[in-house]
Amino acid sequence: MSTNPTTPSQAVDRQILHVAVAQRLRTMIMEGDLAPGTRLNERVLCDLLQVSRTPLREAFKVLAGDGLVTLLPNRGAEVVVLSQEAINHLFEMMGALEAMSGELACQRITDAELNEIRALHYEMLACHARRDLPNYYALNRRIHDAINAAARNPILEETYRRINLRIQALRFRSNFDQDKWDMAVREHGEMLDALSKRDGAALRDILRAHLQHKHDALIAELERAQDAA
Repeated sequence: MSTNPTTPSQAVDRQILHVAVAQRLRTMIMEGDLAPGTRLNERVLCDLLQVSRTPLREAFKVLAGDGLVTLLPNRGAEVVVLSQEAINHLFEMMGALEAMSGELACQRITDAELNEIRALHYEMLACHARRDLPNYYALNRRIHDAINAAARNPILEETYRRINLRIQALRFRSNFDQDKWDMAVREHGEMLDALSKRDGAALRDILRAHLQHKHDALIAELERAQDAA
């Protein structure tokens, strides 16, 4: 009688490994460790992440579906480079989605959800005080996601998630300028105030302006980088 040496838990671990690898690569792209245009070297990444090529290649496919990498026939993959026109279009769309999320959230959010967002906000302020951008941004993202979830519109939530994935690295990079980062923190205080008052029109306008300021900060930072090159 033949036996299969692979236990069910091992099989599951193998199936979900590429998901964990994809998430790690997303973080590296977001934080700039893998810059736009970077060729993803399989050997280097396998060594770094301590995985084989199979889950790594599956992770590449996931990221390609997210619009974060481009698959190159017989040459692996590279991090997507967005044109300024594409950046403009993405932020324009994201601003509209954020605005809609905020307006609907003010109608539908529960007290428990509001308290959770308030707790995340104060944790985020502590990270800002320490100038801890990675953890600040992780909390920032959870706040925006929580507002979106409180809107209770699954179509909006799916569209929001898909577009937001494509600009995470850009939103992260928009905080490189200290003055712009400080302004973003003040805007988050205004968001919390509007959400607490269930003022949908105010939160809609704050979120739309917040995304526009992110866009403007990013474009200015990209232009400075080009001038320095």
